[in-house]
Amino acid sequence: MILIDNTCVSDDVADQFFVCNLEKCKGACCVEGDSGAPLEEDELAVLADLYEHVEPYLTEEGKAAIAKQGVYTTDFEGDYVTPIIEGRECAYAFYDQEKTLKCGIEQAYLDGKISYKKPLSCHLYPIRVTKYDHYHALNYDRWSICKDACSLGEHLGVPIYKFLKEPLIRAYGEAWYAQLVQEAEELIERNARKQ
Repeated sequence: MILIDNTCVSDDVADQFFVCNLEKCKGACCVEGDSGAPLEEDELAVLADLYEHVEPYLTEEGKAAIAKQGVYTTDFEGDYVTPIIEGRECAYAFYDQEKTLKCGIEQAYLDGKISYKKPLSCHLYPIRVTKYDHYHALNYDRWSICKDACSLGEHLGVPIYKFLKEPLIRAYGEAWYAQLVQEAEELIERNARKQ
């Protein structure tokens, strides 16, 4: 484990490889799973404020799901999540010309309509953050739908912490990320010496 301030980062974040491969998975993480994307409490008002700018990017089914459930909802554990369409894909997702699921929020951001990129949990994936009273646990969420991302990351030599530099800085700051890089490199060096 890598301990930085009030975070406990799994070694997997340093020594496992990952680069999203949308050509292969077609955005499966936006449709698979038990519920919508986890949301931070401070993201709820943000989603409400930006919805009018995101709505034009959404499917009719997505708009209907949001009209019925709201711009966010709660899952079976009472946690805030994005609404989903009939138990399947995220209501904020849409299919592009290659039949790949993309995020309507992120597309509005890329088009300069909003300044919020996407929910932090989506941005951080495949890291999942569990919040305890005194610290956050950052773990690598292994999922079979991401096997092509693991292969691509290994081929390119990109560990998870480097692939997720932007969202990790968004979540914990530049100084925290610089320390993570240092700790990760030391861990990798120690592991290499053991072999």
